[in-house]
Amino acid sequence: MWRTIRVAGPAVAASVAGVGTVYIVGMRRRSPAVINAVRKLSRSTKRFQLSSAGTSGAYASIVRHTGRISGRDYQTPIHVVQSPRGDLLVALPYGSSSDWVQNVLASGAATVIYDSNEYAVRRPEVIPLVEVEAAFPPADQRAHRLFGVTECLRLWPAPIRAEFKGV
Repeated sequence: MWRTIRVAGPAVAASVAGVGTVYIVGMRRRSPAVINAVRKLSRSTKRFQLSSAGTSGAYASIVRHTGRISGRDYQTPIHVVQSPRGDLLVALPYGSSSDWVQNVLASGAATVIYDSNEYAVRRPEVIPLVEVEAAFPPADQRAHRLFGVTECLRLWPAPIRAEFKGV
């Protein structure tokens, strides 16, 4: 058994390192193949993220938006940071062409559930991430640099309801 581990271990480690390298390089270069693969994986795990998203202390928040073509209502898990000015910021690792971003921009409004509070958001605008990078925690800033994230969605909130209890 140990012989198998000694022989297979380096091959497995090299495979994991290779996949990680392809992922990082693909995200930085905005490779459609890599971005589409990550989107498919995100869609398949979305229900797990939504189970705790928006609650106090959760990493993920929720944006509720309406499809610009279908007219259907959607919920998408996102990572929100509130700036000292009070606006809500969402780094866009897939860029501003994501469907949920386009839906929010087209309607000019959405609802965000962040830190157990529900906000009506208005005036969405895509801005260069460098303008607001300091509002993000250091770990997020490192991830943005690693993955080449250059855009951010700024939303201006107005509280609707406090004490969000879950989806």
